[in-house]
Amino acid sequence: MSHHNHTPAGPTRRPLSRRGLIKAVGATAVGASISTMASGRASAAGATAADAIVIGAGYAGGTVARELAARGLKPVVLEARDRVGGRIFTATFGGEQVELGGAWLGPQQELVHAELKRYGIGTYLDTVAEQVVLPGPSGLRTMSPEQAATVVEPLWNSFYEGSQKYFERPHDPLYRKDLLASVDPLSLQDRLGKLSLAPEELATLSGETSVYSGGKSTFGSLTGMAQWIQLSGGSYGTYTTTMTLRPVGGMGALLTAMLNESKADVRLSTPVTKITEAKGVVTVETSNGQTFTSPVVVVATPTNTWRSIAFSPGLPTAHAQAASQGIGVPLATKVWMQLRGQVPAVQGQAAEGSALPMLIPQQQTSKGRIMVGFAGPSLDVSNRTKVLEAVRAYIPGAELLDYRVMEWGKAPYINGGWGLRKPNQLLTLFPAIEQPHGRILFAGADIARGWHGAFIEGAIESGLRAAEQAADLI
Repeated sequence: MSHHNHTPAGPTRRPLSRRGLIKAVGATAVGASISTMASGRASAAGATAADAIVIGAGYAGGTVARELAARGLKPVVLEARDRVGGRIFTATFGGEQVELGGAWLGPQQELVHAELKRYGIGTYLDTVAEQVVLPGPSGLRTMSPEQAATVVEPLWNSFYEGSQKYFERPHDPLYRKDLLASVDPLSLQDRLGKLSLAPEELATLSGETSVYSGGKSTFGSLTGMAQWIQLSGGSYGTYTTTMTLRPVGGMGALLTAMLNESKADVRLSTPVTKITEAKGVVTVETSNGQTFTSPVVVVATPTNTWRSIAFSPGLPTAHAQAASQGIGVPLATKVWMQLRGQVPAVQGQAAEGSALPMLIPQQQTSKGRIMVGFAGPSLDVSNRTKVLEAVRAYIPGAELLDYRVMEWGKAPYINGGWGLRKPNQLLTLFPAIEQPHGRILFAGADIARGWHGAFIEGAIESGLRAAEQAADLI
């Protein structure tokens, strides 16, 4: 595994590396070196006054804090959980570092690579699949990655046909708004229904669309995933490269560096319950009875959590819609497994409705092969026997030494997995969702204009935008 500093220049093409799937959605316990000071000036009624308040200590919040600090401000970051990172969470399993949330970067993601270069953090290539298991006419079949690419890539390129036109400028998704009216209402399931597919072809595509869509292909929008394809370079082959790179030190290493540079006052285990703006001051109340005031607040949390915060005045239409509908996918359950002995690096894909519709190989250790799978709604992840049966569908005879589950849909103060816009959300939410609500601003990968939802690139993009807006108000 080669460690190197990777720049956004031309990616090395690798056949069918579909893993990033749930990629940058987060994964890393950000280092303990982050300052969690309890400083702050007292203001009226015992509230703590801050130059700026950032709610959420994920990549969007970390970007805002760092950018505001660079302007001479001293931000306070309020984080509901007992760690920073949000949907990024690096942990240890089987004696190895693993990402319980988002795990991958792509060479096309220029903001991330600029940040990595800034802090001297390198990247390395993830485990390469040696075998690929796909649906066939009579059950799952095993083939080489090169063979799998010839099967899968034409299907996906057909699935996304036309997106090069309606996302002519993918970083400006509304550029061809005139063409989006006919496609933004479509779910991934709607698009599958418009194609003439053999049963095994439908199974191959639906397994992946269901995983990205949080359990059911009816949830996510065609335009949500099609924009990712165009951002990556315009084909499914280029898209697979967005899941090939891992940062040295884990997905949270960069966030740690950003927060450390900001010298922000980071308050963990501080859930926000109410945000009120009146007379040019924003007041933030927390569940543990603390109150903070500031000229500006940036809400940098997943949209699925907005509904748990009381906003006064009430949210504008687009923000209220995003809060009620949510953007984070409902089922995002990663299952980490350690299989006994020498096990090939198998990448698997099965039909929607399967217990484990996606399986991705990770490192081989002295004890066995680490694998990560994405569970379908039918898998009882608390049942070891069922988990083993799901793995054996891909690797007959596999022996399960241990496994660990992360259910992001049940995670407090996150309430879902990576973001994927639902049908109609691009046209109904944007560009209004990016605009300030008075002195209350919003950031996060869910509402990024470019690499939205499942990528820290989008979190950084939206954080940079919100920081500019905040600076204009102070």
